[in-house]
Amino acid sequence: MTRLDAATDEWDLTADACDGPRELLLEPREVPLGGVRAMAVHRSLPQRDLPTVGAWCFFDRFGPQEALMRVEPHPHIGLQTVTWPLVGEVRHRDSIDSDVTISRGVLNIMTSGRGISHSEYSVGDDPIPLDALQLWIALPESRRHGGPDFERHADLPTLRLPALEGADADATVVVGELGDVVSPATVYTPIVGAEVVLAPGSRVRIPFRRDWEYAIAGVEGDLVAHAGRTGEPTSLGALDLLYLGVNRDGIEVSTIGGAMFFLLGGEPFADDLVMWWNFVGRDHDEIVEAREEWEAGSERFGHVVTHGDERIPAPTMPQVRLTPRRRKV
Repeated sequence: MTRLDAATDEWDLTADACDGPRELLLEPREVPLGGVRAMAVHRSLPQRDLPTVGAWCFFDRFGPQEALMRVEPHPHIGLQTVTWPLVGEVRHRDSIDSDVTISRGVLNIMTSGRGISHSEYSVGDDPIPLDALQLWIALPESRRHGGPDFERHADLPTLRLPALEGADADATVVVGELGDVVSPATVYTPIVGAEVVLAPGSRVRIPFRRDWEYAIAGVEGDLVAHAGRTGEPTSLGALDLLYLGVNRDGIEVSTIGGAMFFLLGGEPFADDLVMWWNFVGRDHDEIVEAREEWEAGSERFGHVVTHGDERIPAPTMPQVRLTPRRRKV
């Protein structure tokens, strides 16, 4: 097992490595979002040496906490946002006139294309219990220059995972495909994002495609992945991300007291990405252009429905030229 220390961002290279599938246990880092948002957020992806898993390029969890969420209008380019609530209700409004409230079990997927803006508010005027996963999918060259779109899906399919021990489990296929089950959400790369809930005392096997890479992220409970060369167990805490690489037919997972986790996977993403603030691009210049257009109030990002002039200003660009973050594992 190779472990990344979140405090130092350094790999522990004393652990065994192998030529085939590898297990890399990645610890999240806290990202303080202060001001009007004032929310604690933990980020599992990107990591310094692992920018993507398939086309997944960003994985945050905000919560569990009690908070008044007020994320004012802000822009995106080059990505899809996937919002997966665990507790509480969140109102989404965007610049293509979407105005919806989502709650547990309901998917929001927003495609930015060349540009979109949106806001996210918790429901009500007082702090409420909130917990959710927020993920980004990098758009391929064939789609990232297109127009914006938004979908909400309340009825998502499940894949039954037969029990090796204990009870069967259900995997909710949030986006993409797992086994022979396909989510209705529109995606533009071969991908999967799925929530899996394990009953106490259960052990199941999740099917993989050998040409895809995968990772699992602990959400709740005690979770053990039996992924090593000899089936040795790896325990995941909440927010831990276990990268599993490619060339696997599947993985066995188990729990003593019950667990929930999120599965990420897909065809390895071909392009190097430049990620800065809310933008996913390919080079420094297009990030600069997008920032300048947002600050100028360009029609590129539109106007978020029912909002006035409130918006989140773009941060100052760094004094160095942005370069792609390339995979080192």
